[in-house]
Amino acid sequence: MFARAVIAAVSLLPGLFASAANAADYGTYGEPRPAYASARPTGACTDPGVLRFITSRFEYKAANYIRQNLSIYEIRGMQLIGFEPFNQYISSVQREYCLADATLTDGSHRPLFYLIERPWGFAGVGRSIEFCIPGLDPWYVYGARCASLQPSY
Repeated sequence: MFARAVIAAVSLLPGLFASAANAADYGTYGEPRPAYASARPTGACTDPGVLRFITSRFEYKAANYIRQNLSIYEIRGMQLIGFEPFNQYISSVQREYCLADATLTDGSHRPLFYLIERPWGFAGVGRSIEFCIPGLDPWYVYGARCASLQPSY
């Protein structure tokens, strides 16, 4: 019985000394940061699924809302222009603001602003994608020059 108590006490000593060492060197051995606090992700702006959604949805909107025979021929130069990470105190939604250059079937090049929000899909599952091309939003659904799809900072 005494031997078990001694073995238990000895097995706790390394943990005791390790925590004291970490406390002394707090700046060097701090706790790991959560995954959402890491460097800004860039993959969502170039995600083929996001770009496919935008091109197919634009074709539908052009035909049914702005009554023009337009499609997106090519999307290039995708870049992340703003990022709002998930934060349990401020927002439970992660937002990625993206900008790209869209070539339309009429030969024009226009900026394409799009916003990817997670988890914001149907019933809070998945993602939501909103997009806007300035000049092709006649009712200013996203504000002048698609302002609501651009970061405010």
